[in-house]
Amino acid sequence: MASQDWFEKDFYAILGVPKDADAAAIKKAYRKLAKQHHPDRNAGDAAAEQRFKDVGEAHAVLSDPKQRQEYDAVRSMAGGGARFRAGAGGPGGATGFEDIFSAFGSGGAGGSRVRFSSGGPGQGQPGGEDINDLLSQMFGGGAGGARGGDPFASGFRGARGPRPGADVNARTTLGFRDAVEGSTVTLTTADGARVTTKIPAGVRDGQKIRVRGKGGEGDPGAAKGDLILTVSVEKHPVFGRDGDHLTVDLPVTFAEAALGATVAVPTLDGTPVRVKVAPGTPSGRVLRVKGRGVAGRHGTGDLLARVQVVVPQRLTDEARAAVETLRDAEAGADPRATLFQQAAT
Repeated sequence: MASQDWFEKDFYAILGVPKDADAAAIKKAYRKLAKQHHPDRNAGDAAAEQRFKDVGEAHAVLSDPKQRQEYDAVRSMAGGGARFRAGAGGPGGATGFEDIFSAFGSGGAGGSRVRFSSGGPGQGQPGGEDINDLLSQMFGGGAGGARGGDPFASGFRGARGPRPGADVNARTTLGFRDAVEGSTVTLTTADGARVTTKIPAGVRDGQKIRVRGKGGEGDPGAAKGDLILTVSVEKHPVFGRDGDHLTVDLPVTFAEAALGATVAVPTLDGTPVRVKVAPGTPSGRVLRVKGRGVAGRHGTGDLLARVQVVVPQRLTDEARAAVETLRDAEAGADPRATLFQQAAT
């Protein structure tokens, strides 16, 4: 953006923040407005697209302390009535450059005379101050290269360099198995472009992945922004996730839990493994299968099988008789005695 545009653009009003807003307030306002006017949410709305660009432009300037200081200086001159118009000073006359730069001279329009030099040092009118020298004082030397051209374009743009492109946010949904094992997805951007990227193995629900150079276009010669991809992972009917561990509920019969057994456990890759259920295993006990979880940066997690003792819904006469025999053998034993003792403390 040409720096002279700063005279006409109120970035604080665009973001809806006061002029003394801190960096956190500016960032918060930008995120809210960028989300509201993002092209993905307003497809085909030219006004929303322009508003999105204006918000991004305002944030780029106000979030940079050096640019914000320069912008405030320019806006303060604009607020004082300064205009880039040629004309004679004094009552009834047009306001000239003298008014803009009076603060850098003796305090009045006549205190500092501004001239435009078309040649090298010493070739202008004697006794005056060259506009490039004044701009150099104002903006740290950025205007020195503007002789013979637009002093303002060189003064600001040269100081900050081309702006990189903005980051773009997107979402994608993966199946549980694809999230654990890794996958490749193809996305379509708001402008119709297609972006293909690899999702690493072990990605978690809600995790954000940064894809370098796949965001918005920057100024000529500047790098593109990044694509920030938020991943949602679908639920699996059997397996769950606990960090890098996979979890599964393992049904066992009453007899298997009471007497002990070796039972099969499913794994995510479809190959069953066998685990030993010790005699007297209660519901809720976790059996660990090493190395059959999620492959992560720090190694592979485990498969955690939580025992669920299945109570039979129908009993044969023979089975009922056996259970009644067990009941009679346990007569007098109260499995809830400890529970009530602890509840009374």
